[in-house]
Amino acid sequence: MSIRIEWISILLAFSLILVAYDGEAEDKPEVINFGVATVGQGGRPQVGGSFVATAHAKGLLEEEFKADGIKVRWHFFKTAGPGVNEAYTNNLLDLAWQGDLPQIIGKANGLPTKFIMATGRRAQIYVAATEDSSASSVKDLAGRKVAIFKGTCLQLTAARILEANGMSEKDLKVYNMDTGTTTAALASKDIEAAFGGNPLFSVRDRGLAKIIYDAQKDNDAKYGCSTGVTVTEEFAEKYPDITKRVVKVLLKAADWSNDPKNRTQVYQIWGKSGFPFKYFQQDNDGQDFDVKQSPLLDEYFIASYRKALNDAKRFGLVRNDIDLNQWFDHTYLDAALKELKYENRWKPEQAEAWQSK
Repeated sequence: MSIRIEWISILLAFSLILVAYDGEAEDKPEVINFGVATVGQGGRPQVGGSFVATAHAKGLLEEEFKADGIKVRWHFFKTAGPGVNEAYTNNLLDLAWQGDLPQIIGKANGLPTKFIMATGRRAQIYVAATEDSSASSVKDLAGRKVAIFKGTCLQLTAARILEANGMSEKDLKVYNMDTGTTTAALASKDIEAAFGGNPLFSVRDRGLAKIIYDAQKDNDAKYGCSTGVTVTEEFAEKYPDITKRVVKVLLKAADWSNDPKNRTQVYQIWGKSGFPFKYFQQDNDGQDFDVKQSPLLDEYFIASYRKALNDAKRFGLVRNDIDLNQWFDHTYLDAALKELKYENRWKPEQAEAWQSK
């Protein structure tokens, strides 16, 4: 009888070990799926322009979770923000880096996401026209064929710039084109002008287009996109420590990327996207990386999203409202900043800064 009891005790102990093991296994995912709302030149899965791009290129998340046996899979979307939202809808992503308008559209339409860190503000925007176009300003675009990547933060920025010039999309012959299609159509003169980022420089440098609006030169950075990282509510609630560790890795990437002594290396890394070193240099000349690429969910950044939401509703790009206080979750960022002793690494901007930008 004692032998039988002993065996039962052993089996029970073994069962408890298995239960404990399973419980631990549930504390971490097998894979982290990270979406990126852009692609490199020619559709390559390599981008630039943010410390998120730096983290990807240097394999920092992969290194962080290697010992845990957790794989990190990056998903790059030619369809940009709308593509990321579709992937979120189909439960294919855990986290994503996007611009403000598609993030707002997704949340307003019920996507269960949490906004956990900023990645950029005051993104530069340009308008290019074919070299032989008579257009020399935004106001000259009325009635002409113009490319705007709809559903992305670029559409919201374009709407703001057009409004500032007494116009709207209705005054243009608008074509919805992604970045690659836009530069090709501009080069072939299938369109006369386009709103876009620094990829427009590639057409300019081939002598096929001219820049007729430069947000940096015109001091109109207030019209530019803001970007950030979101996570699904399910992933964050199931894996809070993993979520915080992702944020910590990205903060380290931000610290390294924003350091002036690393600027050349940063542009070289971003240049792997297929867009030249000089384009990122031109795009950021004279700007403070610590300000432009601050990861903080400070008053200024949240105000930028409040303004983006209000503008999107005003322009008819979104109908439903969002409770920003519920959407923005400071938990993971605050904990990561404290653990890294980065509490004073970036200076928070006040919401009033909008008035001077």
